[in-house]
This record gives sequence, C-alpha cells and structure tokens, in this order.
Amino acid sequence: MKIAVSSTGTTLESTMDQRFGRAANFVVVDTETMDFESLNNGAAASGGGAGISAAQTVVDKGVGAIITGNIGPNAMNVLQAAQVDIFRGSPVSVKENIAKHQKGLLERIDTSVAAHSGMGR
Repeated sequence: MKIAVSSTGTTLESTMDQRFGRAANFVVVDTETMDFESLNNGAAASGGGAGISAAQTVVDKGVGAIITGNIGPNAMNVLQAAQVDIFRGSPVSVKENIAKHQKGLLERIDTSVAAHSGMGR
C-alpha cells in the first residue's frame, strides 16, 4: 500500500508536518518495499483551496492512506470521496509514523478541524 505523510522535509527521516493542506511536502511511501518519493506541496502557499489541491495531489499518486496531524473539511471531503483512509500521526519522523501505522497504533481521523486552521487563524 502507498501511504502519504505530510512532512516538513523530503526524506523518511523528515518530521511529520501537523498540517495537511499547508504541509511543505508529502512523502509517499510504498509500505511493502519502503521505497518513497517526495512531493512538493505547491498548494502550501496558495491563498485558498490548499486542502483540496493537496488532497488531489496525493489521490493522483494512488495512496490508500494519509498520515497527518490535522485535516480541514475540504481536504477530508476529497479524500473520503476517493476512499483514502486518514490517520493522526505524531511529530516524529515519517519512517516512525509508517511503523506505527503498520502496528495499528495510529488513530483514524473521522472529523476535520475548522476551515483555514492551517493558516494560523
């Protein structure tokens, strides 16, 4: 399965970003091989629609799950429509969050934060 982790950097050692739509990057990991690719989140600095754009970016990569801290309502709607599972990670490395997911230790996210929360409002 491919899992995308919101990230502050571009490697498995990078720290998970607590924000989804405004995360700097997404590290997409194939959990069977631990091969990964980094995606720059071009939507992070946009004035609006960051969550929707970020969600579509990871959906287009064929991920089955997302690990992040918080997610807004618009991104959640896109991901749920694409049947992508969403999990709450912790501010440790991408690799550590993947390991927690594989052990079933991450909480599923079923509700979003308020719109525009990632902008510090």
